[in-house]
Amino acid sequence: MAPVMKITFAAVGCVAATAAIGSVAADPGSQWYRGLNKPSWQPPPPAYALVWTPLYVAIAYAGARALGRTEGHARRRLARTFFLDLALNAAWTPLFFRLCRPRIALAEIVCLDIANVLLIRRTWQGDRAAAALLSPYAAWTVFATALNGEIVRLNPDS
Repeated sequence: MAPVMKITFAAVGCVAATAAIGSVAADPGSQWYRGLNKPSWQPPPPAYALVWTPLYVAIAYAGARALGRTEGHARRRLARTFFLDLALNAAWTPLFFRLCRPRIALAEIVCLDIANVLLIRRTWQGDRAAAALLSPYAAWTVFATALNGEIVRLNPDS
C-alpha cells in the first residue's frame, strides 16, 4: 500500500474512533446531566451531531491531506500532534458524561484548545488549506470550553 494511502487510512480511522467514543460516551438523557443547571445559550442535544459530523469529516480530510504533504521529521511531529489532539478530543466526553466530572472535563478541554492551536500551527507549516479546514473545529471547542465553564459555574457542587 502506498504511504499516502496508509496515512489516509490512519487519519480517517483515528478520527472515526474518536467520533465513535464521543457518540457512545455522550448521554444527554442521563438523570445526572438533566439535573445540571445549564445556560440558556446551550444548543439542544440534536445540534451536537449536526455540528460534530462535518467537523470530524474536516478533521479527517485535513489531517490526511497535511500528513500526506509533509515528510520526515515534520510529518512525525505533525502526526504526534494530530493523534494527541484526537486523544484529548476523545477523552472529554467520557470525563464529562460517564464520570460526571465537569471540572476535570473543563481542565481537559482547555488542554484540547491548546492542542488545537498547536495542531493548526503545525498543519499550517505544511498545508495552509488543511490548517484553514481545522479552524471551525478549534472555534467549536472554544465554544464548548465556554459552555463547560458555565456549567461548572452554575453547578458549584458538581
